[in-house]
Amino acid sequence: MTDATITTAPDLIAAAPELPDVLPPVKRRGGVLGFARRHPAIAIGGALVLAMVLIALFAPYLGTVDPTALAPTRRTREPSAAFWFGSDMLGRDIYSRVLYGARISLTVRFSVALLASLAGLVIGLVSGFVRWSDGIIMRVMDGMMSIPPILLAIALMALTRGSVGNVITAITIAEIPRVSRLVRSVVLSLREQPYVDAAIAAGTRTPMIILRHILPNTVAPMTVQATYVCAGAMIIEAILSFIGAGTPPTIPSWGNIMAEGRALWQVKPYIVFFPAIFLSLTVLAVNLLGDGLRDALDPRFVKRL
Repeated sequence: MTDATITTAPDLIAAAPELPDVLPPVKRRGGVLGFARRHPAIAIGGALVLAMVLIALFAPYLGTVDPTALAPTRRTREPSAAFWFGSDMLGRDIYSRVLYGARISLTVRFSVALLASLAGLVIGLVSGFVRWSDGIIMRVMDGMMSIPPILLAIALMALTRGSVGNVITAITIAEIPRVSRLVRSVVLSLREQPYVDAAIAAGTRTPMIILRHILPNTVAPMTVQATYVCAGAMIIEAILSFIGAGTPPTIPSWGNIMAEGRALWQVKPYIVFFPAIFLSLTVLAVNLLGDGLRDALDPRFVKRL
């Protein structure tokens, strides 16, 4: 019987292979393609929105003519090489009007999203953190929310004249209650957190608590909500222009282009078809972007890599 060889810890350490002083970096799936694979909704929606923005910016250079130029001898022409989308009842080029109409729709969308988000953020922060003001502010917001946004926007436009600025103001007022209630719900959950109680116990002033602890945690839900406000603002603007309560006919927008073509829908459907397609694609893109951002920013939907 032979003696068993006893291996000690120093022997194991000596026999182990030497490790390099600097470990190689861990390879992770990154870059634009990796992000697109993880978040296809953001990639598709963002690409479509970017395409619409570029169309609006470069409309004068995309083979267009003056969208307000009248040509009665060339009215209601079918789509052709001369008129890619055809011409309307006054001989205006629908292709040019649709591309220039993107400027109005995008201007209204981004302006309403920015203004409604800022106003709703301030109202929601005050209502959610300052307890005595919650009842007063929320009853006003509930009263505004009891009216459908489109009816509220029509009522506000009836008090003013048709212009892009008035359309933005009317839609912004109609969208503020929804943003403010979202922010309020987030603030109500945040103000009960231990770190907020610790800040209050330490004597931190209320404005500093809101700026340092509450406001940063509202960025993610506000970003998602802003995309939905964008989509809603575009639809409301198109409806207002369609019924004649939005932008004046001299300013091309997708809504008034469709309104001018509804009388000839059965014989000249292309007058309504092309602006409707652009409006639908843009709203779809914004909604996809919002859904993708919600999944990416919500911890419950984040996938571990």
